[in-house]
Amino acid sequence: MDKYSFLNAMHPSQLADLYNQYLQNPDATEPSMRAFFQGFDFGLESGFEGGGFDEGSTTVTLKDSETKEKETVEVPENVQKEFQVVNLIDGYRHRGHLFTKTNPVRERRKYSPKLHIENFGLTESDLDTEFEAGEIIGIGKATLREIVQFLEDVFCDSIGVEYAYIRNPEVIKWIQDHIYDNRNHTNYTEDQKKNILRRLNEAVTFESFLHKSYVGQKRFSLEGNESLIPALDALIEGAADMGVKEFVMGMAHRGRLNTLVNIFGKSAKDIFNEFEGKDYEVDGFDGDVKYHLGWTSNRKTDSGNEINLNIAPNPSHLETVGSVVQGIARAKQDDHHLGDEQNVLPIVVHGDAAIAGQGIAYEIVQMAQLDGYKTGGTIHIVVNNQIGFTTNYIDGRSSIYCTDVAKVTLAPVLHVNADDAEAVVHAMNFALKYRMEFGRDVFIDLLGYRKYGHNEGDEPKFTQPKLYQAISEHKNPRDIYADKLKEEGLIDDEYLEKLEEKVKSKLNEEYEDSKKEDKAVVSKILQEEWEGFEPADKHKMLEPVDTTFDLEELTKLAEAITTLPEDKNFMRKVNKLMKTRHKMYFEKNELDWAMGELLAYATLLKEGHDVRISGQDVERGTFSHRHAVIKTENSEEEYMPHNHLGGEQAKFYIYNSLLSEYAVVGFDYGYAMASPSTLTIWEAQFGDFSNGAQIMIDQYISSAEDKWKTQNGLILLLPHGYEGQGSEHSSARMERYLQLCAKDNMFVANCTSPANYFHLLRRQLKTNYRKPLIVFTPKSLLRHPEVISPKEDLANGTFQTVIDDPKAKVKDIKTLVICSGKFYFDLKKRREEEGRNDMALVRLEQLFPVPKKELDKIIKKYKNVDDLVWAQEEPRNMGAYTHLLLQYHKAKDFRVCSRRFYGSPAAGSQARFKKRHEEVIDYVFDPSKDNCIQDYK
Repeated sequence: MDKYSFLNAMHPSQLADLYNQYLQNPDATEPSMRAFFQGFDFGLESGFEGGGFDEGSTTVTLKDSETKEKETVEVPENVQKEFQVVNLIDGYRHRGHLFTKTNPVRERRKYSPKLHIENFGLTESDLDTEFEAGEIIGIGKATLREIVQFLEDVFCDSIGVEYAYIRNPEVIKWIQDHIYDNRNHTNYTEDQKKNILRRLNEAVTFESFLHKSYVGQKRFSLEGNESLIPALDALIEGAADMGVKEFVMGMAHRGRLNTLVNIFGKSAKDIFNEFEGKDYEVDGFDGDVKYHLGWTSNRKTDSGNEINLNIAPNPSHLETVGSVVQGIARAKQDDHHLGDEQNVLPIVVHGDAAIAGQGIAYEIVQMAQLDGYKTGGTIHIVVNNQIGFTTNYIDGRSSIYCTDVAKVTLAPVLHVNADDAEAVVHAMNFALKYRMEFGRDVFIDLLGYRKYGHNEGDEPKFTQPKLYQAISEHKNPRDIYADKLKEEGLIDDEYLEKLEEKVKSKLNEEYEDSKKEDKAVVSKILQEEWEGFEPADKHKMLEPVDTTFDLEELTKLAEAITTLPEDKNFMRKVNKLMKTRHKMYFEKNELDWAMGELLAYATLLKEGHDVRISGQDVERGTFSHRHAVIKTENSEEEYMPHNHLGGEQAKFYIYNSLLSEYAVVGFDYGYAMASPSTLTIWEAQFGDFSNGAQIMIDQYISSAEDKWKTQNGLILLLPHGYEGQGSEHSSARMERYLQLCAKDNMFVANCTSPANYFHLLRRQLKTNYRKPLIVFTPKSLLRHPEVISPKEDLANGTFQTVIDDPKAKVKDIKTLVICSGKFYFDLKKRREEEGRNDMALVRLEQLFPVPKKELDKIIKKYKNVDDLVWAQEEPRNMGAYTHLLLQYHKAKDFRVCSRRFYGSPAAGSQARFKKRHEEVIDYVFDPSKDNCIQDYK
């Protein structure tokens, strides 16, 4: 009893405040008080059975949290009630969002227990009693009735706030201070209210105009969530006032056209042209549907701030663009805002079904605080229609909310009724302030509805008859807000009519102007970043590029990247590695794959190009060949030789990624999109891991230039080669990339020498155009004794699309074998073993565009050849053979040596792998040994 005597001496307000602090952060509470509060909580939870308040008295049976012993303590009645009120307040903080008025068109799901005062040991007789606990919510000593009303206003009106899971007391206090201010509502001025109405009117009128002008055409209207437009307007205006210079936005279809016109300033005339289905003004440009296109514009805010707005192009894979947006934002931060990263603000607009159902949303959220991928906080906005195509939300997710992925990184979520425009703008302003204060993600769940079917041509009543009956009778958000302002005496019917007529008149004018044009305009994005770059066709791609580098300067760079600082303690193996590399360059003049690669990066850095590499384990490399980041033995301090080249240089970034392919490739694609002068690389741990990013490869890497006229120089490094590592780690599935090759959309290479790899990497930045580059990189060749190049080949050479056999005597050659990649060395070894001087081995280093002229020249050169062979270690239905049949006219004349047709790229058994591999090699050297093709004879 004595140890709790302090209860009688403390003021109830002090106790209430301490208990509130304990509920927010138990570990920060003084130990004796924590022990009491823990026991008190136990008493509350236990009811009258073995603990809790004793019936008919003001004592409570407590269980000591440490000793587990029970003790009866006299608790003053007023203190007891204060604790119960604090618990009520905490109940609203944790569960108030479940009881909000956030659904504009149907009843919310029911949750229990409710937040009735009886559930917290309070009764109606307590409603007019004053409690000190009002202090902790900022209203001072207040009656229970006043406290409950305050809590209802803050937590259960048009905004539901989820934040109680956040573990940082500073963040919790900040959130509470902001939502307690004005009871989580904003007292807008008359001008602010009229501006909200103006923006709502623009959104509603635009959708109505399209609906009447283009009956039945897909537009993925914003109707039911039009309050997104005044919210985005408030976000951009407010952010610009806080110093934000650039906005990068990604969103799927729903509301995109409305956003382009009313936020980004795209001409409605251009969108009308797109609705008319007109051809584009640029030849050879396929274009895309209107609600996929990107845009960049400069806008002056109402305060006079100049800002840059970007909306990224997106495919129909709805969440994919979120990762691209993060990459674009990070590139802008790295290139133009180092030290002021918050000057670039990413905004991602999701659909409710998409953010809950698409796994990439989780991957992107997990990137948010990682050094290689963080962007200073993203504002996520969910345009919540409550339906995914035709699927009800109860069939679309298991979680309560579509935004529950936010809890992964403890991001706050505001659920807002989209019909309450003031609440929506208020929530957006909160999100902006939070992002700028903490540099972390924040989510807004804009709960509205979808007025029509998924694409304006559907009949939604087929699947949601009851809901769509309610929607058909429901006023739009503009009219709801206009009625509110009329009641307040701020506007009248005439004011609203003039507002609507002004927008209609402008749209009609642009509509008529669009009729006078024959061609549609190509949407532009990131124009400033791409100034000076030109598109390139296949002929341009096949032209030689000067990738030489001064030998004396190369030697200085070799010294820098092979020398470690003497004042740091590195592992003995690391010191040995660096000495070996130093000797490799300065004594042997035999550079291996890693040295060729690392010197390529060093030369580009010295020429002023940043280098960014990311992927799983890229810092040392999956096969421990790179070691671009070296750590001291005791402190794990990082040292990157490439950032210590001496003199002026660009920045070298290399990051081990999270175990993601889809989101990380998307991020790096976005980075390369916004920073064309940076060498941007994603490396797969094994080549087949790129399967996880197939959507990015299909929808962006291979097709974006055709669809959106956007160039991109992203490099994918995909380890490839058959060395008996089983089905998963042999093939990078080169056939998939080669099947996607068309006209001039990308480069694909499979190099065999460090020098050629060096020049291939340098070529990527030495042109005035950009194309994605897919490189099938080696594994066993990383340390192969024959995979070496002299430094002179790096300094003075160039990229060779085809490498002829340097030892072949032309007149003696009867069999000409063309192959690619690591298989060359297997064949070379057998040729040496058999002493076959009548065979030449030619390496096809660039698989696309196919260097036809070079191949023709080489084939013509060997006049005595009567056996023209294509050899590959992959199965016949994989590898490059079918690609060559499509792209190279002479491929039909090849005698093809490959594995049989298989569903799996390689055998799991080492013995079976070796047998199949030897079969192919046997057939290359002896046409009579045709076991490898018997399945399709």
